Amino acid sequence: MIRHCVFINFEDDVTEVHKGELFSNIEALRAHLPGILAVHIGTNVSPEGMDKGFSDGFMVDFLDAAARDTYLADADHAKAGAGLVAAAKQGVAGIFVYDIELPD
Repeated sequence: MIRHCVFINFEDDVTEVHKGELFSNIEALRAHLPGILAVHIGTNVSPEGMDKGFSDGFMVDFLDAAARDTYLADADHAKAGAGLVAAAKQGVAGIFVYDIELPD
């Protein structure tokens, strides 16, 4: 299983409603992309203060690397990603992506 972790440092003027719309676009990918096992969306609740401004994010669990790669190449994913980049501080610099492989 691949866990695709995405953390966003949103521009200060991005509203909670707009964040919800952006994250809904990610959740919607699950309906037409095989191999997505789960989508987890949320706000950082860590008390450590080490988030470096990456206050919101999501994780997508994929059956395998092939399912993740299908997601990455998908046109609707590109559109959803573009919306996130547009809302992030300094564009792509305001997004942190990290994939890990988890045992089955």
